[in-house]
Amino acid sequence: QVQLVESGGGLVQAGGSLRLSCAASGSSFSINSMGWYRQAPGKQRDLVAAITSGGTTNYADSVKGRFTISRDNAKNTVYLQINSLKPEDTGVYYCNARVGILLVDGEYEYWGQGTQVTVSS
Repeated sequence: QVQLVESGGGLVQAGGSLRLSCAASGSSFSINSMGWYRQAPGKQRDLVAAITSGGTTNYADSVKGRFTISRDNAKNTVYLQINSLKPEDTGVYYCNARVGILLVDGEYEYWGQGTQVTVSS
């Protein structure tokens, strides 16, 4: 019932910037929180940043001061502004949403297809 589509990834030199977007679509849902996870080569998928519908944010220590997560609740869209990119930021970035579905109790989690970010040194 919910689809997440990421965009904005690409190849960039160290020190550069990218802006990732994730748009949630579907029907009869409301977003409780959205976030970005990263899966680097040979590593597990870890939380990078998250934001609640109320604006509370959470960041991984490795990205604090460089990454900024924001959202447009009206558009069900979350953004990740990535500055001062480092080679270790390379990986597939996945959008995550925790939603409530109309007339259904509980919270449900959805994932996007991922967008590749590659940082060259």
